[in-house]
Amino acid sequence: MNNLFIKKTINLIDSKNCSVGIIGLGYVGLPLSILFVKNNFKIIGFDVDKKKIAKIKKNDSYIERISNKDVGLINKKGKFYSNFSNISKCDIIVICVPTPLKNNYDPDLSFIKRTINSIKKFLKKGQVLILESTSYPGTTKEEIYQKIKDKFKIGEEFFLGFSSERIDPGVNENSIQKIPKVVSGYSENCLKVISNFYSKSFNKIVESKSIEIAEFSKLLENIYRSINIGFINEMKILADKMKLDIFDVIEVANTKPYGFRRFFPGPGIGGHCIPVDPNYLYWKSVKIGLPARFIKLSAQTNILVLNFIMKKILKNLKSKKISLNKSKVLILGLSYKKNLDDIRESASVKLINKLFKKGVKNISVHDPYAEDKILIKKIQKIKSLNSKVIKSFDIVVLMTDHDLFDYDLIKNYAKLIIDCRGRFKVNSNVQRG
Repeated sequence: MNNLFIKKTINLIDSKNCSVGIIGLGYVGLPLSILFVKNNFKIIGFDVDKKKIAKIKKNDSYIERISNKDVGLINKKGKFYSNFSNISKCDIIVICVPTPLKNNYDPDLSFIKRTINSIKKFLKKGQVLILESTSYPGTTKEEIYQKIKDKFKIGEEFFLGFSSERIDPGVNENSIQKIPKVVSGYSENCLKVISNFYSKSFNKIVESKSIEIAEFSKLLENIYRSINIGFINEMKILADKMKLDIFDVIEVANTKPYGFRRFFPGPGIGGHCIPVDPNYLYWKSVKIGLPARFIKLSAQTNILVLNFIMKKILKNLKSKKISLNKSKVLILGLSYKKNLDDIRESASVKLINKLFKKGVKNISVHDPYAEDKILIKKIQKIKSLNSKVIKSFDIVVLMTDHDLFDYDLIKNYAKLIIDCRGRFKVNSNVQRG
């Protein structure tokens, strides 16, 4: 039986006669669907958000960096549903659902749990089930294996594994095949099948010794960034206290050809990965009795930097004797990184809410990518900038350094710029934020 199911599944993959089910058609699932279709696999997409399904069927992309043409391609070659009854038609199933945080910052696995509960009755022998959603080590076995182990002989008649997504929003959605693909399996047979499947679409496959190592590696990649961002943000605050420009310090340090890797400070962390993923491993570390203090400290520091920016705004208004309720502040950039429409965990949105609570009432935003996504009613949205508009504000805060911004115009007409991204040289009307 073992050889029968393995041979049949691998033959389906090699001949590309298998149907690939993608559960969750968001920032991970949609690019993955496009990649598989371009490699001649048949796609069956699932998402409980009926609006996404409707957009796909109209060849309408809902992610800015993904073209309508590519959405049209998967619509032409795939089928899409908001319910899971067609899971039984899939030979390979890839789960790409969100893994957010609860209000207390504990992992929220409700999307994974609901998905497994919804598809379990449609699963059949010979299928391959792969989790791509980021979570703490042990999730695949605890939340999937434990739920299906009594129904199948895993590794013999059903194949289970984990593969971490490595999508960098705004950078590689259309070239994810160039990034080495980490794969893992519950058993050697599972790994063999899953590795074979991904090798048909990705340039390089990295086989992990276990599912837990693969799950941990994904978190390690993001925690590495989180800790270094937290460190350099703390150095920014320290340098500012010493009346030094952290960007000048980094430029000099970066001349060392070994032992130093440059990270740039910013207004805080955003997106799904960096603000969220470290909490998954921290939660697990507490559960096993060894709290990972660096993870917690970096998260706290990346929150602290927002208070640093807010205090700098309030201090400047006070020094100019401008009352908070009459002051006018312009926030440049809402998305969490440049040239992107993604405002998940946006530092700008958090700063705006903090300023409102402090009594700053007149806050405007300008973001050619993302301003239509912000739902705070009290702010004014500036569609375009000119000298008159810029001069009307007491403070301009550069939160996201989109390349579309006219930096000469901003520099020449702003009364005061608080630059959180290092786009301007510090001078009489430019301060670091």
